[in-house]
Amino acid sequence: MTYKLYIRMDHTEADAAMITNEDGSMTSFIFNPANTDYANFKKEVLAGAELQDADGNVMTQEQADDFIKELP
Repeated sequence: MTYKLYIRMDHTEADAAMITNEDGSMTSFIFNPANTDYANFKKEVLAGAELQDADGNVMTQEQADDFIKELP
């Protein structure tokens, strides 16, 4: 499972992510603690799911863990 960060218009840092589902559809979500996709994203990345930065570069697990720890 691979998540990719993205930066929404009028923002300067990644504040959302997307994932391609098994059926080829995409799910995107903003970083909002009330959003279940966001909660699953944090759990899955901490459990080892791949995380790409907004440029598509794969983060190391340590970088991904540090990124997740900074989120609300």
